[in-house]
Amino acid sequence: MSLVVQKYGGSSVADAASVKRVAHRIVEYRKAGHDVVVVVSAMGDSTDDLIDLAQEVSPVPPARELDMLLTAGERISMAVLAMAIANLGYEAQSFTGSQAGVITDESFGKARIIDVTPGRIRSALDDGNVAIVAGFQGVSQTTKNITTLGRGGSDTTAVALAAALGADVCEIYSDVDGVFTADPRIVPSARKIDSISYEEMLEMAASGAKILMLRCVEYARRYRVPVHVRSSFSQLQGTWVTDSPIPAEFRTTSQETEESMEQAIISGVAHDRSEAKLTIVGVPDVPGKAAEIFKTVADQEIDIDMIVQNISTRDPGRTDISFTLPMDDGAKAIEALEAIKETVGFDHLQYDDQIGKLSVIGAGMRSHPGVTARLFEALSKAHINIDMISTSEIRISVVTHVDLLDDAVRAAHAAYGLDSEETQAVVYGGTGR
Repeated sequence: MSLVVQKYGGSSVADAASVKRVAHRIVEYRKAGHDVVVVVSAMGDSTDDLIDLAQEVSPVPPARELDMLLTAGERISMAVLAMAIANLGYEAQSFTGSQAGVITDESFGKARIIDVTPGRIRSALDDGNVAIVAGFQGVSQTTKNITTLGRGGSDTTAVALAAALGADVCEIYSDVDGVFTADPRIVPSARKIDSISYEEMLEMAASGAKILMLRCVEYARRYRVPVHVRSSFSQLQGTWVTDSPIPAEFRTTSQETEESMEQAIISGVAHDRSEAKLTIVGVPDVPGKAAEIFKTVADQEIDIDMIVQNISTRDPGRTDISFTLPMDDGAKAIEALEAIKETVGFDHLQYDDQIGKLSVIGAGMRSHPGVTARLFEALSKAHINIDMISTSEIRISVVTHVDLLDDAVRAAHAAYGLDSEETQAVVYGGTGR
């Protein structure tokens, strides 16, 4: 008997018919002899609806109360799914994040998991029940306030529970058949990846691939949890995210063959429209100024992605520093930096939220020269201008104008021979989540 943790996204439980379909899938696992823990997201777009409701009531709702409101969506999903499973003759018990033992810090809206103490989940399994957990939420270790983990937090909940319970696999269900070489809504000829390493998936998630959230993959790698990304709308095998052999009871012949083949140079092409570029113009070129700037940004709890510094051609004693950051944090960053303008001595700020980031990821590029040249040649032929460049051992990222991003993705995807000639990718629910 295996212990399986399954997570179902909002498109998978969007309505009553979808909930019933998911319940049938869960019951099939129980009939096969597996213990099953299920993590659910809110139904459809209900989280967005709750956010809209909060903003109608208050333009700046208190963070604590907003978290309390947003957790309602997942609680609805867990209860109706438990009802649907009971209707099929199997016992199920639903648990909120706090009841499931998901312990977090106090950061409302983007809390981080500190610990998972799944005693009640284990007891439910021992009694023969399916345990259903509300994703995206937990409880503060210090104040016992209800917290949310941020968008995609249900993925992290599922992997954290799988690690705490010692599950054999964590299955992440969405409305696509797995992880593709590019977003199938932009590149219909994208190919499904049968297996991908934690390292490559981390880079893809950090570069904008929305199929798995970054913190979820970080957690999976830290605790060596095999993750199987697949669709709740089909019975097809999905994508395995792991550095270890796929568990024998979940392995298929095609995946055995795939594992024996040489690692592809490029695993996928990711893109991100959620970032903006902030440039600090005319920074005095002396030690300590960059440190002061980035400490100010860090104090606002803003994540920075790409950084470029150039010596000013007009004034050799000054430099321009550009970096990308989440668009939602743009106003906060500008306000914080304007407050230290006189102290640092820079001239002015430039802000651009019309950018898009393209990334190509692949462990194979470590040992294959010419990967970078091929990308820039493809973008040149597609008349894509580049604003910023950043690289790691297995990733190349460039920033361009947001209107050119889709063309850039398709050009890069074709340049590395990733297009599938057989079938087109399907997004069953239309969201890619």
